[in-house]
Amino acid sequence: MRLRPLRLLPSLLLVLWLCLSPVLAWAAVGASASAPTAAPPVAAAQEDEVVLRYANRPVLSLRTAFLGMSPAERARRSEVNIDQGLASGGPGLVTTRATPQGQLIFVDGVMAIILFEGDVDPLSGDTLEALTQRTVAALKLAIHETQEGRDTHGLLVSLGWVAAATAASVLLFIGVSRLRTSALRLLATFISRQSRKLASGEVVRRERLEQAIDLLDSLVSWGLGLLLTYAWLSFSLQQFPYTRPWGEDLRRFLWSVVSDLSRGVFQAVPGLVVALVILLMARGVVGALGSFFQRVETRQLTVRWLRPDAAGPTRRVAGWLVWLFALAMAYPYLPGAETEAFKGMSVLVGLMLSLGASNFVGQVAGGLILTYSNTLRRGEYVRIGEHEGTVVEIGAFNTRIRTGLGEEVVLPNNLIVSGATKNYSREVHGVGYIVDTVVTIGYDTPWRQVEAMLIEAAHRTEGVLNDPPPRVFQTALSDYYPEYRLVAQAVPALPRPRAEVLSSLHSHIQDVFNEHGVQIMSPHYVLDPHEPKVVPKARWFAAPARDPARDPAQAPTDEVSPPLR
Repeated sequence: MRLRPLRLLPSLLLVLWLCLSPVLAWAAVGASASAPTAAPPVAAAQEDEVVLRYANRPVLSLRTAFLGMSPAERARRSEVNIDQGLASGGPGLVTTRATPQGQLIFVDGVMAIILFEGDVDPLSGDTLEALTQRTVAALKLAIHETQEGRDTHGLLVSLGWVAAATAASVLLFIGVSRLRTSALRLLATFISRQSRKLASGEVVRRERLEQAIDLLDSLVSWGLGLLLTYAWLSFSLQQFPYTRPWGEDLRRFLWSVVSDLSRGVFQAVPGLVVALVILLMARGVVGALGSFFQRVETRQLTVRWLRPDAAGPTRRVAGWLVWLFALAMAYPYLPGAETEAFKGMSVLVGLMLSLGASNFVGQVAGGLILTYSNTLRRGEYVRIGEHEGTVVEIGAFNTRIRTGLGEEVVLPNNLIVSGATKNYSREVHGVGYIVDTVVTIGYDTPWRQVEAMLIEAAHRTEGVLNDPPPRVFQTALSDYYPEYRLVAQAVPALPRPRAEVLSSLHSHIQDVFNEHGVQIMSPHYVLDPHEPKVVPKARWFAAPARDPARDPAQAPTDEVSPPLR
């Protein structure tokens, strides 16, 4: 098991407390004892605006010059005046006086700050009196924290509070760590008991489940550990006057994040509800369309404008269109849909899809063309390029054909659309498919004899129909021999793949030609041999072949072997 933050953070907090507490105390004492170097003025976003800080506490923003003094010079003189007012050891009383030039702020009778109309932020809509009141309140708080920082007893109390917070955090970490260990042990026991059921049902693998639990444990442990550390650091910084503004900023930031997230969640609920309703309506429409197209596909319902074999692809296309329309309608109601980040991400995703989806779109378009142009149908025997077989499925991206040799070929739809397809089932009379083969025989053999022998071989082949009758075509008169093409129709009454029927047909062609002493000149014929290249019938069953007439076990039967898939 890997190390977890709940085990490491208690030690880390102790180290942070031992290192941070003296530094904070020294900083607070040093800042209070040496006021002139307590905090230099910090320039704000505007070039002529300077924030006056005292004891690390922002008091006001000076925006205008006075008697040739820039805002930065005014801030430095105001700090010196505040130090002079507090140097007498008085109570740090802050008073104001209105003059024609502006508002004067005194510290124990010493004029510290002069405010003018130009110091008022024009965007805030405040008045000089309101700005003076806020400045007096901030200055009183800074003076009070300065006096608090000079109190040794107060610093010791602050250190005690930090120590107590550290101890409480360590105890909390230890308790949560033990609770986590017990929960993980119980969860591991439960997984061990249910692993057989999960494995037998193939729901989820135990290793994957353990990885998911380990990831969730890491996220929860780190999140809880960082949150508690953040809270401890904010509380500790608020215990010392000099670092109190930092702690308050941390607390304010955390609460602002939590409030913004909560407000965003509550504001997103109505939009999410609307988006969910739209998606549920889309799901209902897709279900209704699926039921309709399924009835058309199973021929329970007949419509004139849709073929049963095209009902399945049409159902998928209609479902995609409905879901795309639903997503387009639900998009404006998604949380953050109008933000620039969401729009930029949408543009990036769209650009990535447009660059990488050219092949995807081509395959989808090819599938639609094959479906609605009636080029292919399920169950037809076709030849596509160098592949031939029975069409099993016409998908959105690929078409699967099954050969008679125990193979299943998957072809991309765009490849089928862009190439030539030979269909052996479309023009047959009734059910079945076309089988054809080519032989080349010398010119010295009468063509009528060749046609008769080819037709005789077709009649001997089981699975080849007599109606329509087999036909022979002379497709070419080459230099040394004519080419004869035998074309017949095979019917899957007892289903046999086309490869098996062709194999049987070729076997009978060789037998018939050998019986009549006619030499087959395929594949090449150059010279007449001294003797015809035929196999006499006496040698048809040379070892290790067996003669079915002498071996009844090898005699052919009417049963047909199951087709190869």
